[in-house]
Amino acid sequence: MTRLLDRIDRPQDLHGLSDEELQTVAQQVREHIIDTVGEIGGHFGANLGTCELAVALHSLLDSPRDKILWDVGHQAYPHKVLTGRRDQLGTIRQYGGLAPFCAPSESVHDIMGAGHASTSIGYGVGLKEGMRLLGRPDAGKVVAVIGDGAMTGGVAFEAIHQAGGLGTPMVVVLNDNGMSIAPNVGALSRYFNRVRLNPRFWHAREGVEGRLAQLPGGIGARFERLGPQLKESIKAFWAPGLFWEELDWAYVGVVDGHDVAALRQALRAAFAAARPVVVHVATVKGKGFAPAEEGGLEGMERWHAAKPNSIADGAPVPSRPAPASAAAKPPTYTEVFGDAMVAEVRRDRRVVGITAAMNSGTGLSILQNAEPDHYFDVGIAEQQAVLFAAGLALEGAKPVCAIYSTFLQRAFDQIVHDVALQGLNVVFAMDRAGLVGDDGPTHHGAFDVSYLRALPNMTLMAPRDEAMLVRMLRTALLIDDGPVALRYPRGEGVGAPLPEEPPAIEVGTGEILSEGRDVALLGYGTGVQRALEAAELLSRRGVRPTVADARFAKPLDGALIAQLCAEHELLVTVEESVLQGGFGSAVWEHCNERGIPTPRIIRVGLPDRFVTHGKPALLHAEVGFTGEAIAERIRVALGVSGEIVAGA
Repeated sequence: MTRLLDRIDRPQDLHGLSDEELQTVAQQVREHIIDTVGEIGGHFGANLGTCELAVALHSLLDSPRDKILWDVGHQAYPHKVLTGRRDQLGTIRQYGGLAPFCAPSESVHDIMGAGHASTSIGYGVGLKEGMRLLGRPDAGKVVAVIGDGAMTGGVAFEAIHQAGGLGTPMVVVLNDNGMSIAPNVGALSRYFNRVRLNPRFWHAREGVEGRLAQLPGGIGARFERLGPQLKESIKAFWAPGLFWEELDWAYVGVVDGHDVAALRQALRAAFAAARPVVVHVATVKGKGFAPAEEGGLEGMERWHAAKPNSIADGAPVPSRPAPASAAAKPPTYTEVFGDAMVAEVRRDRRVVGITAAMNSGTGLSILQNAEPDHYFDVGIAEQQAVLFAAGLALEGAKPVCAIYSTFLQRAFDQIVHDVALQGLNVVFAMDRAGLVGDDGPTHHGAFDVSYLRALPNMTLMAPRDEAMLVRMLRTALLIDDGPVALRYPRGEGVGAPLPEEPPAIEVGTGEILSEGRDVALLGYGTGVQRALEAAELLSRRGVRPTVADARFAKPLDGALIAQLCAEHELLVTVEESVLQGGFGSAVWEHCNERGIPTPRIIRVGLPDRFVTHGKPALLHAEVGFTGEAIAERIRVALGVSGEIVAGA
């Protein structure tokens, strides 16, 4: 039987459908996502929660003239399905397929690029004020869909403040499910919970004042004579939206986010208002998928994303035990970091871990369970995470900010002004350094070496394996004259045995791993393993390579660099970060400024462009960050015959 959804090739195809038909389309979108994402993997729970919302919005709006801004974009799969990409959903997050988040290059219906939280309202204010500035105030409606987790980001409040002051005629849909990836934290979360969970608030607040005026016994008449400020205070006991209304936003809510008719009624009223309006919508993360919907907060967190082939026939695929003969996999860098943090806290009670709403993603969930008093989650607020760490450091604590490389970019001013300038002892543990894979350019950790290397008082280090990660965390916590940034990749380690009592490393020293003569490969972080792979391939061609681990990008090991330059005709730096201002540039600058006689230098790293999404192995091959590609560049530079081919 043909589904209603199969007739929806563009959002305008929804316009003639009844509320009942639209409800059916929403359910069919949900089933399509469960079947497709359950097979290929991808963001899951948040998308199941926005099916009715996406249908309701597109049934009332004329996209792309009317503009829907999906904050982050991990909740926008239903939007993609309804905007001509239904049959391509099976390619999402795959190399050459649909982008994991909204991408204007992919569709005219994706108004803004996304991937980081809390930005949609700011974009929306700019769009509407741009229309007004250019004499096109009626050029289209603007709606920003933002989650309650993303509302903890300060930039969202900055936009609300501006729009309320300007009276910008736009609509914010607050998609409130009590979750981001993990359960939300903080006072704002508690406020949303009180509103969302109280049945009295599942109505628009219009009419509250009228009902108060009708109270018996003369109370209503006296209420009418009260001053406006006291009346607003009394109304606050009945109405949940005064927070917004004090900022000059009209408030509508709480609306059932899985009732298309109720959503359409509330949205029509919001679109008709010539002022800022917030529509507070309650949804269930994982709606329609029992393990997420009925599994409480734990179930919703687990099913934030689905792994490939994790769902069949609408139900989870039972996990199979590993064969007895299967070799144990090395732990991930994230797990090693989490365990090491517990050990460091127990070694030094001044140590604390800080996350910005990524407790499991950073490994700090291990610390949270083991030493909860030494764990802090500030919500999706990286700037506050760094400022909070600065305050802790001023008081003599040893804070470790565990924030993905890509998300730490959001707190750059705080790193400069509030940590580095003050010379404070804050450790930045940057997971997901390098090319992270399926989440693509918004999540690749490509720039941290360059944006941190320029800062005075900063120490930069990166481990070649998981054992070195443990040693480097120990070293970072012993440094007492400024901040330290420690970068490491996503995924499994290389199988290096972990030290029980990790010895510290002398700051600014590297290490020679194998000695040769013809070419020196100087790796940083994951670049060391690539250098070792290239060296093995080159040795089969009769080339005698030296491989060294720099360990530090700042300060550099000047003696090691001088030795490598003096003893080799070619020096190759290898790093999984952009070349501009990166580790290789630091080596080049060091040699030039100190007048060190240098051989030819080849820098291997990430290109001067944003790298797409796909499995890391495919991306590494695309950008030439493989042992084979590095060895081939060296072979050509040395004039050695015989092309190097993988496996040869």
